[in-house]
Amino acid sequence: MKFGILINEGPFTHQAADSAYQFAKAAIAGGHEIFRVFFYHDGVNNASDYSVPPQDDRNVTDNWVKLAEANKIDMVVCIAAAQRRGLLDANEAQRQGKRGDNIAPVFRISGLGQLVEAGIECDRLLTFGD
Repeated sequence: MKFGILINEGPFTHQAADSAYQFAKAAIAGGHEIFRVFFYHDGVNNASDYSVPPQDDRNVTDNWVKLAEANKIDMVVCIAAAQRRGLLDANEAQRQGKRGDNIAPVFRISGLGQLVEAGIECDRLLTFGD
């Protein structure tokens, strides 16, 4: 089965990102495909390359990066939600005249069309968070 995942909550304010990550790991282990993970609303904070959790805490961003790299998962961050929260990739930072980017490797910024495409292409689109 081909899954799309929508994450609407940040990495440290809600269980949604951790639950989505655990689901993705289990789905892959079960022989399923994760087509795309789309980060929306506060979920875009999962893509921040500047978050530094304590050493004894989980690193949600690094977990997603490793999973995406190992399984070639498309990790998309909503451009409007990201800009509102100060998250920019190199292209957007340059376009907006900002000094630097802060999106972790494997994540890319795009629009809601990527979410719509995931809904069309996937057998199931699962939402984590409000």
